Amino acid sequence: MDQEKMLWIYRKMQEIRKFEERALLLFERNELRGSVHLYIGQEAVAATVCSHLRDTDYISSTHRGHGHCIAKGAELGPALAEMMGKATGYCLGRGGSMHIADVTKGNLGANAIVGGGVPIALGGALANQMRGTDDIAVAFFGDGATNEGIVHESMNLASVWNLPLIFVCENNLYGISTHTSQSTAVEDISVRAVAYDMPGETVDGNDVLSIDKAIVKAIERARSGGGPSLIECKTYRWQGHWTGDPQVYRTREEVKSWMEKCPIKRFEEYMVSKKIATEDELKKIEEEVIVQMDAAEKFALESPEPDPATVMDNVFCY
Repeated sequence: MDQEKMLWIYRKMQEIRKFEERALLLFERNELRGSVHLYIGQEAVAATVCSHLRDTDYISSTHRGHGHCIAKGAELGPALAEMMGKATGYCLGRGGSMHIADVTKGNLGANAIVGGGVPIALGGALANQMRGTDDIAVAFFGDGATNEGIVHESMNLASVWNLPLIFVCENNLYGISTHTSQSTAVEDISVRAVAYDMPGETVDGNDVLSIDKAIVKAIERARSGGGPSLIECKTYRWQGHWTGDPQVYRTREEVKSWMEKCPIKRFEEYMVSKKIATEDELKKIEEEVIVQMDAAEKFALESPEPDPATVMDNVFCY
């Protein structure tokens, strides 16, 4: 990666982190209603993967999808407004936290159904293939989704049809409260790629450079007509499954040990050590993002609620 790419990824990671922290604060102040599934701790995956994607490339996301949305180009203000159910949100306040989409940036949407976004990305990849472009699709999903039939069906079809689709599993060790060791027979989810005759690789999901190396290979394969790939990024969510999660299934010591592996801090240390950026330059970026986030919060709080008269707009029936 060149310096420009690294700084882009760093800024995007900071945007995601500050966005999620602000969303949590608004939830605690009862200004953001409903449960929120926070992405804090996993920022390296979305930022690094999406740094290589075009607006015409598709992604599909999960119920923990704010990070993917921001990394794919969403503005912080409309994204936060959507989470708050405001009319200025990306889905006019109708999607909320778990259903943010922005098709202008290729974001086909987050999905509250475990594994539900994967076949949507499959459809996007098929559309790209039928158009004859070299655009690709990326399906983000968690470790829990890898035990859903639709994910395996999608992997099989992607391989049979040789689709330009990359499966990115964010293995944060827990499907709600169930550890992967209790739900999944294999230690590395990436080995399941063998069953579908596609490359599979497990990387450190808190290390930008490891993710970058894997995604570059997968993208080159997909764009050149080589077919799908599976990348497993082992990472960790710092917060509970949702904002009301009592987290009785894991210890404070475990959480603390993973927080010490913070992907943002790790990338900062790397860039400073390699003289890619100074501590002051990185601090300036963080401060700029905080100003952005303050403006986004103001925008969202001052945005109007949807007009009840529009409740049937954009609803299709037959």
